[in-house]
Amino acid sequence: MKSPHTGLNPALVALMSVATGLSVACNYYVQPLLATIAQAFDLSFHQAGFIVTTAQLGYAAGLLLLVPLGDMLERRGLIVTMSLLAAGGMVITALSPTLPLMLLGTVLTGLFSVVAQILVPLAATLAAPEKRGRVVGTVMSGLLLGILLARTVAGGLAQLGGWRTVYWVASVLMVCMSLALWRYLPRYKQSVSLNYGQLLGSIFSLFAQHPILRTRAITGCLIFANFSVLWTSMAFLLSSPEWGYSEGEIGLLGLVGAAGALAARQAGALADKGKARLTTSVGLILLLLSWGITAVGAHSLIALVIGILLLDLAVQGVHITNQSVIYRHMPEARNRLTSGYMTCYFIGGAAGSLLSASAYQMAGWYGVCVCGALLTVVNLFNWWRNSKHESASG
Repeated sequence: MKSPHTGLNPALVALMSVATGLSVACNYYVQPLLATIAQAFDLSFHQAGFIVTTAQLGYAAGLLLLVPLGDMLERRGLIVTMSLLAAGGMVITALSPTLPLMLLGTVLTGLFSVVAQILVPLAATLAAPEKRGRVVGTVMSGLLLGILLARTVAGGLAQLGGWRTVYWVASVLMVCMSLALWRYLPRYKQSVSLNYGQLLGSIFSLFAQHPILRTRAITGCLIFANFSVLWTSMAFLLSSPEWGYSEGEIGLLGLVGAAGALAARQAGALADKGKARLTTSVGLILLLLSWGITAVGAHSLIALVIGILLLDLAVQGVHITNQSVIYRHMPEARNRLTSGYMTCYFIGGAAGSLLSASAYQMAGWYGVCVCGALLTVVNLFNWWRNSKHESASG
């Protein structure tokens, strides 16, 4: 029988990384556009923040209901079909004359853009064991770069042709990526003696049986809540009269986050070397430090840039480490492990978006930073209390 590891080469890793980034970006084009969309539909900050929450709840539903299918169905066909459906959701958003129709397009896009989370475990499956952490780190860097650069691309396109242009261009890119994936991804299917209902039920069994998964899922939930707390309210701060930034200028700050994401790529290699606990602890401490610097950023661009850089470095480093750790367990259940972990992750993101918009409405940028710092303190407490479940080697 041919080993699946023979099907992975640097070019395919690069393609999967780009596809992962494009897929997850579908949910984040909206963030630098929130102030503009709020004006277009006459929304409050809180109501505009709910658009982001809707995207992340749709993504969480897809993680729970669709990602486990990767353990049952042939993955190339599943990946291509979901990519095309995500493109369809963005077409609905581009055409939407009212907020309810926009929310429909948003939730459909979120639901099917979880294709990114089928690509990640496929990359882990195709990678040789000694390179798995590095490959996962590379593909996950594509994911976070997609989240961050989505802001830059959206801001630039919106200045050129309005916010709807962003969704038209993104839908075309997804269709083109679907064709490339159909052409170059290897066909892969594994045998699982479970029906769909049993497959979903087994996700909860995995949480019950594996304390490492529980700990890493809670850690992931809270770090992504931090990420959303920062980026959801960024457009509100920078478009305020004091700053007066345009959509394109707001989007450029995504490049700062992208630099942090790239700097975190080595977290997967460190996890391969047994440094997962150290990487996680250092990442969470950096995350807490970033909020103090970001608070100063209310009136200082330099402080804001440094805070963004540290936060995205910390979030990506911990996230890559989390996935590297859980992928060592039960190779035959990687899609279900991903489903469980990433559902928690994006529930955290949805909650963070909602908390962020409410905190900004009530207390401005300082309220946002206090919210993020409190979430990080809770995360540190959870990690230090439960990391004993992992061996000293990581």
